[in-house]
Amino acid sequence: MCQHFAMIDLSGKTFIVTGGNGGIGLGMAEGIVMAGGSVVVWGRNADKNGAAVETLHALGGQATAHVCDVSDEEQVVETMRRSVEDFGRLDGLFANAGRGGTGTPFLELPLEEWRAVMDVNLDGVFLQLREAGKVLVEQGEGGSLVAVSSTSAIHGAAGNEAYGTAKTALNGLVRALAVGFARYGIRVNSLLPGWTITELASGGYENDKFRDATVKRTPVRRWAEPAEFRQVGAFLADPSQTYHTGQEICVDGGYTVF
Repeated sequence: MCQHFAMIDLSGKTFIVTGGNGGIGLGMAEGIVMAGGSVVVWGRNADKNGAAVETLHALGGQATAHVCDVSDEEQVVETMRRSVEDFGRLDGLFANAGRGGTGTPFLELPLEEWRAVMDVNLDGVFLQLREAGKVLVEQGEGGSLVAVSSTSAIHGAAGNEAYGTAKTALNGLVRALAVGFARYGIRVNSLLPGWTITELASGGYENDKFRDATVKRTPVRRWAEPAEFRQVGAFLADPSQTYHTGQEICVDGGYTVF
C-alpha cells in the first residue's frame, strides 16, 4: 500500500530570515509563507524591508520586519527580543545576511578589510544563532537553525579569501551546533547556494566573461533565480524533518560535482 505524505505545513510557526529583504533570503521567506508560516525579516534597509513584507503579504502570509545590523551584538540581542514579541514565539532562524569580499588582492589585503568581512559573515552568524538558540532552548519545542554558507566553502575562492574562509567556518559551526543542540530537538543545517542572480552577485553576473565561465561550469547551464530557493527554505523549516541535522545542502545546479 502506498503511503501518502502531506505537503509541508508551517501553520502557526514563525521564522526569522536575516537578509530576507531580497535575493535568496526573500526566496526562502516566500517559501515559508507559502507553506503557511510567518516570517520576521531582518535587514539594514528599511525601505527594502517594507517592500519584502508587502511581497510576503501578497502571497497571503504574515510578516514583519526590523532594521538590524547583524554584526552589532546589542542590535542582534534587542532585535531578537522584538522579533519574538511579533508573533509570540520562534520556531527557527535562517542566518542569511551577509556581504561580499572587498576585491583587494590577498597580498595587499589589510587586516581591517579581512575583519570587516568576518564581522558580518562569521561573527554576525554566531550572534544570530546564539540568540535564536537561547529562545528555542527556553521554549523547549525544538526548532530549526540554518546558516547560509556558499559553494566557496568547497572550492578555493581565489581573490575572495575572506569570504570563502568565513563561509567555510560556518559549516564547522553548524556541525558543532547540530551535535550540541540535538538533545533539545533543534536541527542545525547549512545551505550552500550556487551562482544566483542577486544584488550581492550582480557584479559577476553582469560581467560577460565571468558569467559565461560559471554557466559553462554549471551542468544546468544557467544561474539560479532567487525564487528557486522557496522549496528548500520550506524544507529546512519543516518541523517534520526530525532526523535531518548537521548537513550541508547544496543548491547549485550541479556546480560542485562537475
